[in-house]
Amino acid sequence: MVVESEGYISLIEYLVESLGLFESQQQSNGEETIEDLVSGRVASNLMAICEQNPQLDAKVRFAIMQEADAVVADLEEVLSAVWLRAPTPEQKAFLIEFIDLFKNLFDSAIG
Repeated sequence: MVVESEGYISLIEYLVESLGLFESQQQSNGEETIEDLVSGRVASNLMAICEQNPQLDAKVRFAIMQEADAVVADLEEVLSAVWLRAPTPEQKAFLIEFIDLFKNLFDSAIG
């Protein structure tokens, strides 16, 4: 659906090109980790997709959840060095925007 699409590959390339943002040793004081932020944002977007598309049958919803898990796993792999750190404000803003771009891929695939 999405994980094997050109759009997905482009987003991963965009993440790799933006890794400099995550190389800073600057530490945020927040308690929320990058893992928490990513997982929470992906879950929120999943719920939004399902609410916006009540006509989706269970098989499609399950496929979307599997792909969302793959997105989180890929992000964890790429960001493994900082996965359990609290994000800086710049990292948080980037990740929110980045994950929302994934939602757009799902929206396009469904619509």
